Amino acid sequence: MSHIEAVRNVCGETFAPPRHVAIIMDGNGRWAAQRGLPRGEGHRRGVEALRRTVRAAGDLGIDILTLFSFSSENWSRPLAEVRDLMGLLRRFVRNDLAELHHKNVRVRIIGERHLLDPEIGRLLQEAEDLTRGNTGLTLVVAFNYGARQEVARAARRLAAEVAAGRLAPEAITAESIAAHLDAPDLPDPDLIIRTSGEQRLSNFLLWQAAYSELVFVPTYWPDFDRAALESAIAEYRRRERRFGGLAARAGTGS
Repeated sequence: MSHIEAVRNVCGETFAPPRHVAIIMDGNGRWAAQRGLPRGEGHRRGVEALRRTVRAAGDLGIDILTLFSFSSENWSRPLAEVRDLMGLLRRFVRNDLAELHHKNVRVRIIGERHLLDPEIGRLLQEAEDLTRGNTGLTLVVAFNYGARQEVARAARRLAAEVAAGRLAPEAITAESIAAHLDAPDLPDPDLIIRTSGEQRLSNFLLWQAAYSELVFVPTYWPDFDRAALESAIAEYRRRERRFGGLAARAGTGS
């Protein structure tokens, strides 16, 4: 019996999964260190966990899965580790993109791209272009991403509109800022999961996480699997989402 089925039985009702789940994939290095393996092996096993999680998300009926794959701060890691991570990205796109496309997965990329190595930029663009018309799971990959930097980009876009006379400063609202973020058409995540036991967002989706439910799991990312995802969703279902009010908002599935 899965964790989700167990919650169904206790509650005596069925429910839809959260529409949008975001995951901070953390713990590759510590997973490797515990086993006396190089950090690169932890990252390679992390790619296997990514594959498992994408399949599980599709099976569970999640509409949008956002994965924090590489932060804007990760460039400060040792050069050899950064090269290893870029190699894994290349192999993932080249080896897995066709399967994702076959399974009707749409790939979206958020983060700063204009300063990336041209080959990496082309791979990311290829993933988006090939899968643009797909209608199944939307897989959002946060690459070279930082939430503060994303908000700064939105502010610059709004400032340019003000400077051009197309927007009055007093017309800037929370809604207009949200409309200038990297993926304004996507709903905010209902659930954000962080693996490895760390309990912070680490500059991930800070704007969008305003009313997300946060679930921190002790599992290192390479060991994350469908059961761990189901367990996190079951915990999400036990929460009462008030969105700043006194009662859960109707129609949220909570």
